[in-house]
Amino acid sequence: MATKEQEITQIGHSVTIKGDISGNSDVRVAGNVVGGISIEGELIVERQGVVQAEIKTTTAVIAGSVKGNIECTDKLILESTSQYEGNIKTKRLIIQEGAIFQGNCQMGAPQVAPAQAAQPAAQQSAKQQPVKAPKDLDL
Repeated sequence: MATKEQEITQIGHSVTIKGDISGNSDVRVAGNVVGGISIEGELIVERQGVVQAEIKTTTAVIAGSVKGNIECTDKLILESTSQYEGNIKTKRLIIQEGAIFQGNCQMGAPQVAPAQAAQPAAQQSAKQQPVKAPKDLDL
């Protein structure tokens, strides 16, 4: 995902980060991260990587262990060695055979229930048309 101008931040096997990570670069995790990750790029969690975080990213590829909710604006891939626990919100999801996933998933754009969508339209048309009393009623 990284272009020539874009950086790749690497968190090595022996590194533990406690806190939030944010930025516009791709991030590759082979160590441990506890906190939050919010990046406009690709998150890669290698097989040895362990992440306990709320994650917001464009794309994620998980091969290691992740615990926490994840929101990807484009795509999430759970590789065969991945262990993921949390809720997923993404446009596209790929789960390879052997991956472990415990949680819920919401894909695509948020859907509005038909009853909720119809109600504001009915209320709006009622506001636009004044109610007139029949002329033949004696009040």
